[in-house]
Amino acid sequence: MTLLIATQDGVYRSQRGDLDDVERVLDSGVTLGVQSFDDHGTFVTSKTGLYHSTDSGSTWRQLDVPRPEVYAVTVSPDGTRLYAGTHPAHLYVSTDEGRTWTELDGFQALPSRDRWHTPRHRGESHVRSLGVSSGAPNRVVAGVEVGGIHVSDDNGETWTERRDDLQTAREDDLQYDVHHLLVVSSDEYVVSCGGGLYRTRDTGYSWTRLDTGLDQSYFQEAFAHRGTLYAAAQTLPPTLPAGSRYRKQDVNASLFESTDGGDTLETKSYPGGPDEFIYAWTAVNGRVLAGTTEGRVIIRDDGTWTSLGHVSSWIRSLHTARGSDSEVSKER
Repeated sequence: MTLLIATQDGVYRSQRGDLDDVERVLDSGVTLGVQSFDDHGTFVTSKTGLYHSTDSGSTWRQLDVPRPEVYAVTVSPDGTRLYAGTHPAHLYVSTDEGRTWTELDGFQALPSRDRWHTPRHRGESHVRSLGVSSGAPNRVVAGVEVGGIHVSDDNGETWTERRDDLQTAREDDLQYDVHHLLVVSSDEYVVSCGGGLYRTRDTGYSWTRLDTGLDQSYFQEAFAHRGTLYAAAQTLPPTLPAGSRYRKQDVNASLFESTDGGDTLETKSYPGGPDEFIYAWTAVNGRVLAGTTEGRVIIRDDGTWTSLGHVSSWIRSLHTARGSDSEVSKER
């Protein structure tokens, strides 16, 4: 198993999977994500740009997206279009494997566009997550922090807002603070927000809040594998007083599992909890792995979570690769 670990200070790799041989393979600064798309290689999104590898992370090529901070990437189901979402919130497409890019101007025409901003991100917003599904090959779904969920059914040319029913009772816009979009099917998404965990089964026309009754409401990423939904939350938004680590007293994190699509969330104990917040997920050979804000990788085996090892920085994303490029890809 080759494990790629996106962190606060670049991408690390363990080729045995036990982290004893971990090494940094990409100096990409604050790195937001690492993922593969079928035969298209591995992509890394970071505050220094978008990177691509075809050899499980041994070598990387930077793709010249017009804006330098790239937060999200996806590939169309037919493999012909590469999408990149940036900070500030703009969306680009490439039809030549990242050599040239065209902005999707329709994304800027959304009615709520001038309200996408937060003081925590320089008074701006970013495209935090992108999703596609083979069941709707022309559809692209974008999650904006802070800005909500937006859907295009014509390969990103025109867009409609699907954020109105996320949780209109809130007054702080945290329901629009989208951190991650999990595409379960062409119509069903699970969205992790700064103000809750939400599910839609009609492409975002209506939303159900899944975390009612929980003490924690700050969600970062959800993951689905073999019929189980995994999510984690903490009480407060993260604080970074120094370096890349949270103040542990602010965390109060929990891990949740659900076997009914999120209707019920069962709290599970895990190494590092409640002081370490789970930020990232992946799976290999039927086992789910997770990464925490303190650089810990944990693994679920026979229903129990155990510690696999550590890296020296806050883990933001995990990906397992097989052969020359992927053993289990992140589900999408």
